[in-house]
Amino acid sequence: MASIRELHAQLVNKERSAVEITQEALDRIQALEPKLHSFLIVTAQQALEQARAVDAKIAAGEEIGILAGIPIGIKDNMCTKGIRTTCGSKILENFIPPYESTVTQKLATAGAVMVGKTNLDEFAMGSSTENSAYQVTANPWDISRVPGGSSGGSAAAVAAEECVVSLGSDTGGSIRQPASFCGVVGMKPTYGLVSRYGLVAYASSLDQIGPFARTVEDAAILLSAIAGYDAQDATSLNVEIPDYAASLTPDLPAGKKLKIGVIKETFGEGLDSEVESAVKGAIAQLEALGAEIHYISCPRFRYGVPSYYIIAPSEASANLARYDGVKYGLRSPDADNLLSMYTRTRSTGFGTEVKRRIMIGTYALSAGYYDAYYLQAQKVRTLIKEDFEKAFQQVDVLVSPTAPTTAFQAGEKITDPLSMYLNDLMTIPVNLAGLPGISVPCGFDSKGLPIGLQLIGKVLREDQLLQIAYAYEQSTNWHLKTAKIA
Repeated sequence: MASIRELHAQLVNKERSAVEITQEALDRIQALEPKLHSFLIVTAQQALEQARAVDAKIAAGEEIGILAGIPIGIKDNMCTKGIRTTCGSKILENFIPPYESTVTQKLATAGAVMVGKTNLDEFAMGSSTENSAYQVTANPWDISRVPGGSSGGSAAAVAAEECVVSLGSDTGGSIRQPASFCGVVGMKPTYGLVSRYGLVAYASSLDQIGPFARTVEDAAILLSAIAGYDAQDATSLNVEIPDYAASLTPDLPAGKKLKIGVIKETFGEGLDSEVESAVKGAIAQLEALGAEIHYISCPRFRYGVPSYYIIAPSEASANLARYDGVKYGLRSPDADNLLSMYTRTRSTGFGTEVKRRIMIGTYALSAGYYDAYYLQAQKVRTLIKEDFEKAFQQVDVLVSPTAPTTAFQAGEKITDPLSMYLNDLMTIPVNLAGLPGISVPCGFDSKGLPIGLQLIGKVLREDQLLQIAYAYEQSTNWHLKTAKIA
C-alpha cells in the first residue's frame, strides 16, 4: 500500500477514488484476518460512506486535506460514538459510547477513513496482545509469534498493510514495543501533547495516544493531525503544533553538531545479542550521518519496571473501580444483593491479568502500605526523570534498543508475568518521565524478525525526534521490507 502522500496525490489527480482505496484495504482485511486477528470490529459500511464523502468533495472541486480518504485503524480503547468500544474486555462487550474521543473526532473532521477497531490486551494491560478477551493477534512476520502489546492489533494491521496508518496508546511502551516487533514506526508523544479525552483510562498519568506507520513521514503527518490542546482534557498542553512532516529532510540538522547519547544501562545482561548488534549498527549509521555519539549513564533507568508496576496498577485500581455492573457494561444476572453483583460482575468480566493488576494496585494503595509502596515508587519516578534531565544537559537525544528481544512465540510467556513485564524494560522510563519516544526499524534477526531502535527526545521536541528518525530511515532500507504473511 502506498504512503499517505502518494495516496493523496492519486486522489487529487483523480487516478484513484477514495472508495477504491478503502475497498482495497477492506478486501485485504477480509483476506488476512482469519490468520492475523488484528481487528475486533471492521466498520466496512461506515468506511465506504466516509470514502464516498471524500470522493464527492473531489468531484465538486473542493480541496481535501492530506488525510482525507486514508484508511486508518483505531485501537479499541478509544471511544467511537455509536460503534462498540470493548477495550478487549468482556466487561465492555456490548458498550456503545454516546460520545466521540477527541482524536477520532479530529481524524473524522480531516476526512480519514476508519476501517475498524483493532485488538489489544484487555484495558491495554499486556505486552503481547494475548490478554484480549476475544482473540490473539498474530505477528505478520511470523504468525506463530506475538505482535507485542498492548497495541498489537494496531501494529500488526499496519505491518500487514490492512490500513495505511493506525492509532495506539502507550502507557509503558505499548506503541513502541509492538512497533519494534512488527517492523513499523511507532511514536509515543510528550505526555499531554495529544488529548486523552475518550481514551478509556488505564493509568492516567502515563497513558498517551500516538501513531503507527510504515514510514516516519506518515507518522509525522498523523501526529500533526491528532496533537493539540483540548479543554476537555485537564492534562492537555496548550502549545502550538507545527507541521511535523514539513521540515523532514534526509540529512541531520545542519549547524551545531547533533549529540546523541547511548544509554549504557540498556546494554548488557538480558539483551539479545542480535538485537544488540543491530542497534549498535544503527548507532554507527547515525554517527556516519554526522552525529556525535556519547555514552551516557542513567543509573536509575533499571528501576523503571519496579516503580511502574506499583504506579500503573495503583492508578488502574482506581480507574477500573467504575466497572461495577451499575452504570454500564456487563452486569452479572446471578447476583442477589449489591455486594454479590459487584463481585460476580467483576469476577466474570475481567481477565486474569487485569485482576492481577487491580489486586497489586489496591494492595499498594491500602492503609499501612501506601507510604511503603506507592509513595516510594513516585519518589523513584522523580529520580528517573532527574536522570533524563541530567542526560539532556549533555546530549540532544538518547538512543537504546526498543525491546530486549525480537517477537517471542505465542504462549511462551503468558504464564510468566515477570518475564512478560521485562519486555517493557527499555520503554517504561520514558512514560514515567513524560518524554517523547519513537521506535524505528533498524534490522532483522537470523529468524527474519524485525528489530527496533528507540530514540528518546526532550519534552515537546517531537520535531527533532522525527527529523533524526527520518534521516536514519532514509539512509537505510529497513522500512522498504514488507511482511510476507504465510
